[in-house]
Amino acid sequence: MSSTALLPLYINGKFVEGTARFDNISPVNGQLICQVSEASAEQVAAAAQAAEAALHGEWGRLSQPARSALLHKVADGIEARFEEFVAAEVADTGRPVHLARTLDVPRAIANFRTFADLAATAVSESCETPQADGGVLFNYTVRKPLGVVAVISPWNLPLLLLTWKLGPALAMGNTVVCKPSEETPSSATLLARVMDEVGIPPGVFNLVHGFGPGSAGEYLTRQPQISAVSFTGESRTGSAIMKAVADGVKEVSFELGGKNAAVVFADADFDAAVAGVARSSFFNTGQVCLCSERVYVERPIFDRFVAALKQRAEALQIGYPQEENVDLGPLVSHKHREKVLSYFALAREEGARVVTGGEVPHFGDARDQGAYVRPTIWTGLSDNARCVREEVFGPVCHIAPFDHEDEVLQRVNDSPYGLACALWTTRLDRAHRLARRIHTGIVWVNTWYARDLRTPFGGSKLSGMGREGGRYSLDFYSDISNVCIKL
Repeated sequence: MSSTALLPLYINGKFVEGTARFDNISPVNGQLICQVSEASAEQVAAAAQAAEAALHGEWGRLSQPARSALLHKVADGIEARFEEFVAAEVADTGRPVHLARTLDVPRAIANFRTFADLAATAVSESCETPQADGGVLFNYTVRKPLGVVAVISPWNLPLLLLTWKLGPALAMGNTVVCKPSEETPSSATLLARVMDEVGIPPGVFNLVHGFGPGSAGEYLTRQPQISAVSFTGESRTGSAIMKAVADGVKEVSFELGGKNAAVVFADADFDAAVAGVARSSFFNTGQVCLCSERVYVERPIFDRFVAALKQRAEALQIGYPQEENVDLGPLVSHKHREKVLSYFALAREEGARVVTGGEVPHFGDARDQGAYVRPTIWTGLSDNARCVREEVFGPVCHIAPFDHEDEVLQRVNDSPYGLACALWTTRLDRAHRLARRIHTGIVWVNTWYARDLRTPFGGSKLSGMGREGGRYSLDFYSDISNVCIKL
């Protein structure tokens, strides 16, 4: 993508320029990737109005099989432009090419295909109710579109998390206005081109670029046509969105932050646990809401585990996204790196022992202008330390020993967040017992970041509200009604 490129908005089936522009900067070398159109308040309003109008047009008259067939065409369109989507994700995020090829783009395709099929094969509930007069009430459930859905997606997995919301929202007959992160606008714009090419009717899918407060994000949440907001991002932003839509009593689904725990018992498969925690702490440079930033290791294997994880972290290859065997790219931006570096400094102030990392790597080439940091391991902090309680969202973890099952359960649950936890143990009785008592939306046992799109996903406490995935997504993106007929 040349430095003169301008990413447009997509409103009511047309690509248009915004009233302002902002720069999209590479996290790899600090160079300009392209410029991006910033939507004005009037353009966001036009997108919401177009989405509302589309509900009553061709899209609203389509049968469920016809809608699902169109979403399969979207999936086919992404597949046809596979390498273009890979390039867009890599340019904006700096993630390794192999990660975009094996996770981001395949999952985007699967999101559309899975929810198209789920919607086409969903069955409704029905029941019969005998009456005192001898008659019978026949009841059945129907799902109707909610209306216009605002989709606000994050920068860490841009295409994956955008399509995770779009797939079920469109499958259930809604129309959407999307606002991707200002840090990662490229793949969403390419998706708009696919939507346009495969014949999604005008107004069904709209794309507005911009920032949060005082820009497209805030404008979008204040549109009267919006029936629901699906948001993934920081807990603080989720709180602001809730306040913005409260007066209109809008539906919301929030997947927010996490300060996730991994628990390694002495009976665990040691090598598998080390490899699993290395992945769950440093995957995507730690920029996944599900990453393990708190690691609790049973005391008999604590020292051995710390040494082994240190070796793993130091063996990770940091480099250009296109390099073979590269494990870690940069953080998404220099601004985000400043946040992560502030926690590196805070950890030292709080008395952490830096086992490895805690610094910026130096390459002697263009990468020195990028947003790289080294994977970092801390020990020695108390459970009340800010670095143990606050989400860093970088390639970091703190490792602490524990002695008893009940003790570690209490420590895992002692968090304002409740998104995910990973247990490493060969005792499945223990795994089943603890999984029921851990206050998170998902518990992994002897694995991490394994997903079935049919299962519920979401968090509790500051990690969010609502569940998406499978029929839970179909339910959220529907206005569920009961039809009652007296026979």
